[in-house]
Amino acid sequence: MAGGRLKPVPKFYLPFFLLLWLFSLELTQAQQGYVNNQQLACEDASKDNNITRGFSCNAQQTSCQSYITFRSEPPFYNTSVSIAYLLGAEATQISSLNNLSADLSPITPKSMVIVPVNCSCFSTANASYYQHNSSYSIKFNTETYFSISNDTYQGLTTCQAMKAQNPIDFRQLEVGEKLVVPIRCACPTENQTRAGAKYLLSYIVTWGDSISSIAKTFGAEEKSILEANELSESDLIFPFTPILVPLSKEPTRIELPQNSPPAAPAPQIPISPVGESDSKSSKKWIFIGVGVGVGSLLLVGLAGFLFCFFRRQGHAHKASPIASSSPPKPPSNLKPHSDSTNYTPNSWSVSISSQGVRYAIESLTPYKFEDLKAATDDFSESNRIEGSVFRGSFQGDDAAVKVMKGDVSREINLLKKINHTNIIRLSGFCVHEGNTYLVYEYADKGSVRDWLHTNKFQTSFTLSWKQRVQIAYDVADALNYLHNYINPPYIHKNLKTSNILLDANFRAKVANFGLARAIEDNDEGGLQLTRHVVGTKGYMAPEYIENGVITPKLDVFALGVIILELLSGENAASAEKNGGGEALLSASIKAVLEGVNVREKLKNFIDPSLRPEYPLDLAFSMAELAKICVAQDPNARPSVSEVLVTLSKILSSSLDWDPSDEFERSTSVTSAR
Repeated sequence: MAGGRLKPVPKFYLPFFLLLWLFSLELTQAQQGYVNNQQLACEDASKDNNITRGFSCNAQQTSCQSYITFRSEPPFYNTSVSIAYLLGAEATQISSLNNLSADLSPITPKSMVIVPVNCSCFSTANASYYQHNSSYSIKFNTETYFSISNDTYQGLTTCQAMKAQNPIDFRQLEVGEKLVVPIRCACPTENQTRAGAKYLLSYIVTWGDSISSIAKTFGAEEKSILEANELSESDLIFPFTPILVPLSKEPTRIELPQNSPPAAPAPQIPISPVGESDSKSSKKWIFIGVGVGVGSLLLVGLAGFLFCFFRRQGHAHKASPIASSSPPKPPSNLKPHSDSTNYTPNSWSVSISSQGVRYAIESLTPYKFEDLKAATDDFSESNRIEGSVFRGSFQGDDAAVKVMKGDVSREINLLKKINHTNIIRLSGFCVHEGNTYLVYEYADKGSVRDWLHTNKFQTSFTLSWKQRVQIAYDVADALNYLHNYINPPYIHKNLKTSNILLDANFRAKVANFGLARAIEDNDEGGLQLTRHVVGTKGYMAPEYIENGVITPKLDVFALGVIILELLSGENAASAEKNGGGEALLSASIKAVLEGVNVREKLKNFIDPSLRPEYPLDLAFSMAELAKICVAQDPNARPSVSEVLVTLSKILSSSLDWDPSDEFERSTSVTSAR
């Protein structure tokens, strides 16, 4: 620049700039951005963008023939007719394309069905998106934009797109409301058409997928799939997210193994030394992430049915908090687990006892103080479990006797109406000389804290991966019961590993309800305030510490911390090495999961006592789940019912996982099975 004027561009540069401009224009018109799991952050405004809203209208066609994939999900969506009704498609076309004998013939569970749809450009106030519109009527009070998009529609849409294209606020969704479901699809761009692509198929990623395996399934080129989704070879892809697959001809029925879905495999790439960049990987292997997906619809539907049923009963019979009900059957894709004991069907953890709360009230036994003294050997030190809790033996049956001072009516009134296998059972009480003695069921294996941090049992045994996932699931199941299935609902408010006890089969039982508080039915969504902030460092949510805000998300935060403890074996709060105070486990996970070398950082984060006997991809899923549970903003945290659905998927995959497979996968760079 001279004299404030720009120098003229030499003429021989002009063709170069023109080619550069044309090249950049072709790139922008040839690709759609991959959603990259951003659809899971439903309440995070920063993730509500063009990528989560839909695929951009960047082709010459305003509408086209397109295809989507859907996996058969009995009992609701396992025929051509039911799938067509859900997706706004034609049943006869689905039957013909997938070589099905009749529209009402049951489809093998989990089978991939290709669905032809008309894809059109839809304009909104801010942008235009390709989509195929379907409609859905809300069936259960528990349904949300998040569950409908990620569970019912298996990731074919996003909660951000649904919120943007439906006038109903997410807090006002009611049974019977009819919603527009914008299903993600796209039309080929001019460049893709020139390259031979006639159609774009929206494929929903599942466990074990890689770009190479997807390309092989549909006879496409890896490069074309990478370009269509703005991906590089080092990028990760996640289950329950759509990948656009350019096709040169109409797809036909895909023959896939009809067995139950395989356990999510660990990344099948050479393990790089610590500090080496992840970008050296030549494949993109998926992680489960925190998405809910195929297989959990039955669980959500059952939960919704129970929620509606008990809420009606609560309105009809105010004096009876919970009506008696038959116990629900466990989801078919989940199996109870113990590394040391064989299970029978009766050992499955059910959320509602067949006897109900009335049985619990009638069975609360008044004890004589002399009986308690005899059972605990006069409260001897040898029978002390911890603090003021003693082990007692009543006619050969062990129990825990807790000595309490002051008003304990809150805990008694809550526990006497609860009957849930993952909540410690109160069996009796005694009042003597100003003290209250509560008699609980005995947890043979102590607390989770005992096994993770104190080595109280002085053994080399450590909780296995499967046991840790089962514990997380059990705790979430208990919280889901507290938050959604008793009237009024309750917040535990003091959830921590020392208050999670383990029975002989290492199944978790939540205990210590002294700080529990009922969720008030008010206009603030149950929000309450307190000046009396009480809790344990590391487990208390920031909004509670700073402003005394109490909501169900308080328990979700603590559950996230517990999941991190199960993953890492570290304390919720520990002294910093430089003596600068306490380091919070909830703050450390963000650095682990962001930036480069995520795989190596995660491996360093995992409890070393597990050795390599855990699936790294499932550990990543757990860590991602914990990360959103401990989000600073309570609105960014999932509900406990959403956490439970995600954990059910991780648990199901963990129970199918075989440690011997890990070695085989770690030494192989072939495609995932």
